[in-house]
Amino acid sequence: MQSLNSPTLAALENVTFSYAPQERKILEGLNMSFATGKLTAVMGGSGCGKTTVLRLLGGQVKASSGKVLFENEDISLLNNEGLIQIRRKMGMLFQFGALFTDMSVFENVAFPLREHTLLDEQTITDLVMLKLNAVGLRNARDLMPSQISGGMARRVAFARAVALDPPLIMYDEPFAGLDPIALGVTARLIKEMNNALGATSILVTHDVPETFGIADYVYFIANGKIAAEGTPEDLMKSEDLFVRQFIDAQPDGPVPFHYPGKTLRDDFGITEASS
Repeated sequence: MQSLNSPTLAALENVTFSYAPQERKILEGLNMSFATGKLTAVMGGSGCGKTTVLRLLGGQVKASSGKVLFENEDISLLNNEGLIQIRRKMGMLFQFGALFTDMSVFENVAFPLREHTLLDEQTITDLVMLKLNAVGLRNARDLMPSQISGGMARRVAFARAVALDPPLIMYDEPFAGLDPIALGVTARLIKEMNNALGATSILVTHDVPETFGIADYVYFIANGKIAAEGTPEDLMKSEDLFVRQFIDAQPDGPVPFHYPGKTLRDDFGITEASS
């Protein structure tokens, strides 16, 4: 886990989660801490439980056991009003942006300010324009989501996620589907905004080069557990088989290419005698 000397904004303590008691465990015995002011990446293959970590922190789902903490409060114990209050301190960049298609760029960014504050219209306008300027889209304020590119839409969603200057910002696959230029711009914005706000950022992704270039600490999840963790520098030097398979994009290893089950010989009824 991250250094115990670092103040922690959020944490998972021995968390186990499954969607139903009899279903397989998505996460099992997970211990993670997210240091204040740092950018922590949660990485792993598709379906490993990365996004579930964000859903637990946002209170969308409850842990089957263990504690999910935000500012030392156990999120699973909060009622609806408590969840609403705590979510105001969280910004979320959804995969592919998830902009409101019937709202302009300006109105998308203004939405959380209108919903969660009593600010006057001039102050809202000023704040929205500052956020749009930070992501390079001040002059696109009147465009609709259908009129902008995927990379631009991701930047608008980014501006919306930080509109309230939340202490915790969560990113769900922010690099998915982006061209190299847009990807590089998004990675730089995430790092710069984290530093500017002094926020705690959690980046769920499977993109190694971009993530290792901006993250302070990385957790690898496999089979619902922490397979490896450390700074990007430490993990790049790691000889752990799972880490090497993931970083080097090897098709087979601790994470097998074939889904577990019967062998090809079994399916075709091939026995030692017949072979």
